[in-house]
Amino acid sequence: MLYIDLWKRVLIWLVCAAGLIFALPNAFYTRVETHNDAVAAIEVRGENPDLLAAEAQWPSWAPTDLVNLGLDLRGGAHLLAEVQVAEVYATRLEGFWPSLRDALRPERDTVGGVRRVPSPPEELRVRIGNPDGMARALEVVRGLTQPIQSLSGVGSTDYVVSGQGDIMVVTLSEAEQRASDDRTVRQALEIIRRRIDAVGTREPTIQRQGADRILIQVPGIGSASELKEIIGTTARLTFNPVISRGGDPEANASPGEMVVPSLDEEGQYYTIETAPVVSGDELVDAQPSFDQNGRPAVNFRFNTTGARKFGDYTLENIGQPFAIVLDDEVISAPVIQSHIPGGSGIITGRFTVEESTNLAVLLRAGALPAELTFLEERTIGPELGQDSIDAGKIATAVAFAAVLVFMVLSYGLFGIFANIALILNIVILFAALSLMGATLTLPGIAGIVLTVGMAVDANVLIFERIREELKTARGPARAIELGYEKALSAILDANITTFITAVILFVMGSGPVRGFAITLGLGILTSVFTAIFVTRLLIVMWFERRRPKTIEV
Repeated sequence: MLYIDLWKRVLIWLVCAAGLIFALPNAFYTRVETHNDAVAAIEVRGENPDLLAAEAQWPSWAPTDLVNLGLDLRGGAHLLAEVQVAEVYATRLEGFWPSLRDALRPERDTVGGVRRVPSPPEELRVRIGNPDGMARALEVVRGLTQPIQSLSGVGSTDYVVSGQGDIMVVTLSEAEQRASDDRTVRQALEIIRRRIDAVGTREPTIQRQGADRILIQVPGIGSASELKEIIGTTARLTFNPVISRGGDPEANASPGEMVVPSLDEEGQYYTIETAPVVSGDELVDAQPSFDQNGRPAVNFRFNTTGARKFGDYTLENIGQPFAIVLDDEVISAPVIQSHIPGGSGIITGRFTVEESTNLAVLLRAGALPAELTFLEERTIGPELGQDSIDAGKIATAVAFAAVLVFMVLSYGLFGIFANIALILNIVILFAALSLMGATLTLPGIAGIVLTVGMAVDANVLIFERIREELKTARGPARAIELGYEKALSAILDANITTFITAVILFVMGSGPVRGFAITLGLGILTSVFTAIFVTRLLIVMWFERRRPKTIEV
């Protein structure tokens, strides 16, 4: 029976109406390119520097999510950076040397004197005074190693210690190198994202490529050199003793001391010791939490070496402030309340929940763990992006018009129903892209154009099936119903296989390929919905109103 339940009709129209509402902001909002000073001024006000709202035309309560334009459409900067992960190996070994020396000091009668000798960056070489004590020295130093906490490194330790003659060699194990590489790149990703998109308005693309490379694309920025300045060099996170605090930036600092400003307290400066007690590379975790009184705070944890240093310092300096310094700015100066022997503690203060979360992010990813080497630098002007947009609009309009004309000429009134569904298909597709905050690229436009061509495939199958049913002398109502029923399996088979291809492209691809996959995959879902449900609803409503004895398809 050619009938659709009322609740189904309401649901279909609600989906179409929601698609229209969420897609319309893309027509009422205009992207603009602004100078850096203007961008800075707008960002200070907490607004998006890339968007100007037509407030008089679009109600403030309505959705304002937009489809972001990618680098190739809007212009901007492209960088491909390589993280120098090997630097971290040398830093780790450098930090291991004091622990090794202190551990062997009580064994001086057995192993003799301990002296570091020149070695490659990936090794720590130590000469002991008594070669006969090498076995004992190896036993002591191996006791300092820690097991690897990962599936790939089960049974391994973080350091490999070996010895021959009077020379002891310490290196990072292969499992620890892999884990260190992964941590280093992840940390670099997080801090780069925080630096580039501090207020969440630039819509950058920052993603890992391969084992040690990071792709950075920022639309709307002036040049690649400007982007490199934003990223900056390797920042340094340290934990330093506080000598004094005050409002004088020119305060006299004794040798071994320096004056640094506060990040959050304007006009406040701290005099701190230059030599840090512990540094950011010894911090393994920091998470927002709450103290015993329910106030926002931050939990932190050091590795073994950092925990030992931190514990000794807190034992001797209870009641003294302890500065957490990032890029020569004090982000927090908590007071040491008690001895912290386990290498973990809690930072309390006048934090809000948001501030404690941000502080945890700063502690986890405040410093680039290794130097970045830029392998590719490209600047794409907005004029080129606008040309791509214009060409994409023309291509979409031509494809759209050609499909509309073809459907009307081939199927008459039913072709008009298919064209209405096609328009709604594109509207719902843009609504989905807006809700996802997806970035539209030039390949993404190609995916939309392809969707326009593919969207009517389902209607063609249905309409041709209806024609065949009409030839068997069935009534128009029964022919329409059977046309939809018998074409459904072919429609689903064709679109499921294409959707699987889109998913594979999205998972395996990157950059432009993923942009194409997103629009293609969403386009398949929206086209199936509009072809199966919207066109059927339009035809049923028309048939109920006119009750024709015969139909022509």
